[in-house]
Parts: sequence; C-alpha cells; structure tokens
Amino acid sequence: MAALVLLAVTGCQSGVSGQPEPEGDSFAVKDGSRLRFRPVLAELPPGPATGAATNRQSTDPAEQQAAAAALDCSPGPDPLDGRDDPALPLVGCDRVLGTKYVLGPAFLTGSDLSRANARLDQSGSSMIGLSFTDAGSRTWADWTAANIGKQVAMVLKSRVLTAPMIQSAITGGETQITGKFTLPEARQLARDIAGA
Repeated sequence: MAALVLLAVTGCQSGVSGQPEPEGDSFAVKDGSRLRFRPVLAELPPGPATGAATNRQSTDPAEQQAAAAALDCSPGPDPLDGRDDPALPLVGCDRVLGTKYVLGPAFLTGSDLSRANARLDQSGSSMIGLSFTDAGSRTWADWTAANIGKQVAMVLKSRVLTAPMIQSAITGGETQITGKFTLPEARQLARDIAGA
C-alpha cells in the first residue's frame, strides 16, 4: 500500500515546461561526489527498527531485508554518512517519510548534473527541475528508457532524498520531479540535490 501512495505522490517527467523559478531557486551543482542515483529494488513501509544494525551493503537479499528491518530511519545523520560503496547495493531510508529502501548499485552521480531548480509548473504546482551534463544525459536517457514504471532514488550521503517513479524515457538532458510538496519543500530538495 505504501508503494502505491509514493508512486502517486512523486514522479519524473521529461520536458521543460513551467514558470521560471524565482531568484535564488536555481542551484549549480558544486560537489556532485556526494549524490548518487540508485535504482529502487524494494520499498518497505515506515516502521521501528527491529534489531541491531547489520550489513547495509550486502548482495544477499535475506541480509538486505534484515538490514532494512534493523535500520532506524528517525531524523538525524545516517551512520554510513556517505561512506557507502557505490558499486554495491545499499539499504537506506528517507528520513523525512521514514520509508526504507533496498537500492541497487549507483549508475549516476551528482557530477552528471549541472543544475537543480525549484519552480511552479503551468498548473501552479511545485516541481524540481534537473539539468544533466552531456554524458549524464546519455546515461539518464538509456536508464530511464529501460526502467519505465520503476523508481530511482537520489541518495545524498547514504540518505534517500527522493525516490520518484520514471514515467517515460527522458531524453534531452532535462528532468522534472513532480509531487505533493510546497515550493519551500521543492526549494530544499533542489538545494539538497545540488549539494548547495
């Protein structure tokens, strides 16, 4: 049930429509090394930690489930704090919503982004726009074309910022993240994605 709610709440779409962002709502990516894009392999509803911390980067599905059950998603810094290996799976969580995720190895980093911004779309809803580098655009286009209907997590220092669903192949280097968030929330998410 939680997966259906999340999928209805956020999504990625291609295109560049929308109103220009107010001054100060566009952020250049300064240090993209801390942000990673990881495919969502499984999503678990929020819940209390049920054990001691375990290996959050195991390739064994049983260990991944145990690590997710043991993970404490309360607000605060992530114990891994960005020391995760991008080549291995990761069990992480959205510390705002408390949702836990089993994520695949990273396929893009923040170095593949040039800008993130917050703005209103044509209907007046808040959205986040991402602009990819040329190399990032090609990787993103290939990955989104092969993963329509699946989620991708944007992970900053081992913490899931957002996990939108891919609605279509996204070409052209521009992506929009839409959902039920206010413009201040969209600004903060754009700022976090950019590492500003």
